[in-house]
Amino acid sequence: MPIVLHMPKAEPPSRTPLLEAAARAVALVCVDERVAPGGPWHEPYAGWLDARMRKIARRARGAQWRTAQEVDGVTVAVDGCEARAFVPGPVDEIDPRLGRLQIGGTDLDHDQPAEPDPGIPVIWIDTGLEMSVGKAAAQVGHGAMLLMAEMSRTRLEEWIADGCPLAVRESGPARWAELTAAVRRSEPGVAAVVDAGYTEVKPGSLTVIATGG
Repeated sequence: MPIVLHMPKAEPPSRTPLLEAAARAVALVCVDERVAPGGPWHEPYAGWLDARMRKIARRARGAQWRTAQEVDGVTVAVDGCEARAFVPGPVDEIDPRLGRLQIGGTDLDHDQPAEPDPGIPVIWIDTGLEMSVGKAAAQVGHGAMLLMAEMSRTRLEEWIADGCPLAVRESGPARWAELTAAVRRSEPGVAAVVDAGYTEVKPGSLTVIATGG
C-alpha cells in the first residue's frame, strides 16, 4: 500500500499530525465501500490482504502532490498536515505517478503534542527506535489496521461512523515497558506491530503498539 506524505518545502508539516493523517488515511481505505466485494477496489485490496501487507511511504510537494490526488486512494488532513493512502498492489506495478516519488530522506523534527483526547484509539511509537517519519508513517498505518481487528463489531461500526478518529504519540521507556507488558498479557484492545526488518530497524522489533480498541 503506497502512502504519500505532503511535505511542502516552504512550510513543512508537524510530525505528529502528519503521522495521524497517514494512519487515518490507511484506516479509511480499509473501510471504504469500494474495497467491498463488487467494488472497484476489491480485487487489488483482497489480493493484498492475502499477501505480505507491506506499506511504503513517499513524499511529495507542489505538482507532485496534486498529481498524486489523481491516483485511487483517500486523503486525510489533520491540523493542515496531509497524507494520502492508496489502493494497494504489487510493488513492481506501482502507478508511475507514485513510483517516481522519493522514499528515503523523509523526516521531520519531533514535536510536543498535547495529551490525546480521551476515548479515541492511540498508536504509540517506540521513541527508542528513532524511526524516520516515512518509516513511522508505514508503522502507524499497520497499527491502525491491527487495532481495527481487535475491535468488537459494535465498537468498529461506531468508530467508522465517527470517521476513524485516532491519535499518534511517541512513547518513552517507562510507558513502552507498560505497553509491551500488556502485549505479553494479550490484553484485549491492544495491538502490536512486529516489523519484518526490511528498513531501519531489526527484524522482530516492536515498532508501534495501538490501544483503545
